[in-house]
Amino acid sequence: MSRLLTILALQHGHVAGDPAATLDRFEERVRTAATLLEHVELVMAPELYLSAPPTLLDEHAEYADEVAIDVPGPTIDRLSRLARDTGLWLVPGTVYERTPDGIANTALVFDPDGELVTRYRKCFPWQPFEETTPGRRLETFDIPGVGRIGLAICYDGTFPEVFRQLAWYGAEAVLQPVLTSTADREPEVVCARANAIFNQLHVVSLNAPSPYGHGRSVVVDPEGTIRYEAGTGEEQITVTLDLDAAATARRRGSFGINRMLDQLDRLGPELELPMYGGYVPRPAEAKIHEEQPA
Repeated sequence: MSRLLTILALQHGHVAGDPAATLDRFEERVRTAATLLEHVELVMAPELYLSAPPTLLDEHAEYADEVAIDVPGPTIDRLSRLARDTGLWLVPGTVYERTPDGIANTALVFDPDGELVTRYRKCFPWQPFEETTPGRRLETFDIPGVGRIGLAICYDGTFPEVFRQLAWYGAEAVLQPVLTSTADREPEVVCARANAIFNQLHVVSLNAPSPYGHGRSVVVDPEGTIRYEAGTGEEQITVTLDLDAAATARRRGSFGINRMLDQLDRLGPELELPMYGGYVPRPAEAKIHEEQPA
C-alpha cells in the first residue's frame, strides 16, 4: 500500500485587518470541505492567514502586537474543536504569536483529535522588513501510517539549511505557507523546486492570492517536477502526495540515478564543513522507509 496524503491547500485571501472574520471564513470553508471532499485529510492556508494583515505597504508597525495570540488561548481552542469536529489535520497558515521573547510568526498543526501537535516559529523572518522574533528550532510531525512532514515558512525557503535539516530529520514532504506580494515569487518557485531536488522530498509552497500575495502556489514532487502551479487569484488546490515516491527517489535515486542523500551520508563525515562543525549522517529512524525492499 502506498503512503498517501490528500491535501486541500487554500490559496485564499483573508479579511484584511479582521482576524475574527477570517477565522469565521476559514472554519466555514473547512467544514464545507469535510463534507464535500471525502478523501481530503489535511487542510492548509497561507502565511499569516489568521492574523489577517493589510497589504505590505498598509501594515503599520503595531499591527502584529495588536493581533498576536496566546498559545494556548481562545483561537487555539476554536481550531482544536474544528479539527476534532471534522476529523482533519489542520495547518491553518501561520499566526502572530505572543511569546516571552517577543512576537513570533508561528505555524500551527492540529491532528484529527484536536491536539496541537506541533508549532513552528519561523527561523528566518524576512529581514529587515519582518520584525518578528526568529525561531531557533526546526520542526516535523508524524501522520500515522503516512510519514513525517516538515514545516517551513516563506523566506525559510531561501536558506538551504532549513530543508536539508528537515530531510535529515526524516521529512518526506514539507508544507510551506507563504505570503509574497513582491517581485520575487518566481525565484521562490525556483527555490521550491531546488529544495525538492536536493532533498528528494515533496514541497507544497502555498502563497496568498492577489492583492495580498502573487499566488502561484506550487506542488513539487521529490524529483523537482511541478505537479501543479496555481494562478494569481483564489484557488482550492487538491493534491495527493505519495510519500513512497520520496522513499523511492532516495532508495533508487531521482530518475533512477541520483542518490544524493545516501552519498552525503557516506562521504559527509569525511568532508570538512567548518561552518557546520562537521557532518553527522542521518539517524537510522529517519531512513526507515528507504530501507524497505523496492
